[in-house]
Amino acid sequence: MSSVKPHATHPDPAELDALGAALFRPMGVAGIYARTALYEDIVERLARLLPQPRAARAESLHFPPVMSRSELERSGYLKSFPNLLGCVCTLHGSESEIHAAAELHESGGDWTAALEAADLVLSPAACYPVYPLVARGGSRVPAEGLAFDVAAECFRHEPSRSLSRLQSFRMREFVRIGSAAQVMAFREQWMQRAEGLARLLGLPSTLEVATDPFFGRVGQVMAVSQRQQSLKFELLIPCESGAPPTACMSFNYHREHFAEIWDLRDAAGELVHTACVAFGMDRLTVALFYTHGANVATWPSAVRRALAI
Repeated sequence: MSSVKPHATHPDPAELDALGAALFRPMGVAGIYARTALYEDIVERLARLLPQPRAARAESLHFPPVMSRSELERSGYLKSFPNLLGCVCTLHGSESEIHAAAELHESGGDWTAALEAADLVLSPAACYPVYPLVARGGSRVPAEGLAFDVAAECFRHEPSRSLSRLQSFRMREFVRIGSAAQVMAFREQWMQRAEGLARLLGLPSTLEVATDPFFGRVGQVMAVSQRQQSLKFELLIPCESGAPPTACMSFNYHREHFAEIWDLRDAAGELVHTACVAFGMDRLTVALFYTHGANVATWPSAVRRALAI
């Protein structure tokens, strides 16, 4: 575990409101914001700072904000987090039927009642499209395994006024597919690197065993099992006054879960293991501004050097 003292006094609530005004513009829905040039500049600098995976040559992919509904269903997301999922819905039918549905709004009716689910969902995490993509390749996972560097704009239905818990947010993930030893070593290396990254950025942090926000009573049992097996760790960083630190990075070992679903096997026909390391790009950026203030010119020199400001 690590702990780094912030270089600036954290803003009080009034200062946080001013900070939010410097970074975002409200768009009428909780957790959905337009982002200012000041904010976007730091996001881009942070993305360039993240080190590349060394375990294997990584394929770099940038996914759209949507993915196949059937593939996400097959991945088991609905069993674990149905409350967070966003599905793309559209108007179907003939031209007259679509016009009639749209015109319901003008007469005070509910046009959304005519919507039907499309074959797309909003991506809840950047790594989910990776596993079916590998499966579509058709060949066995090579002995050295596979590595991916992926990014996506993601969505989770959890409206909040907190600047560190957006409904629409960006994730950068490093994904490793291979033997149990390969993916465990990959995750351990990344936990060490992530703590070093937090120190480099002057961000106070703690690394802790964690669980995913599984839904319902069955989810509580899944969370207990996940914690007992230490399948998930999170790097927690303060992002707002009076609130617990926020998970800005996560380190996840899936064992054979995705390999079983997508029939991912090595040359000997054995199921492979997978792991992913996720960086919440927006949470990390909010943490930087929260810790060091809205005036980038006054940030510690070491942080400015790291981000090439």
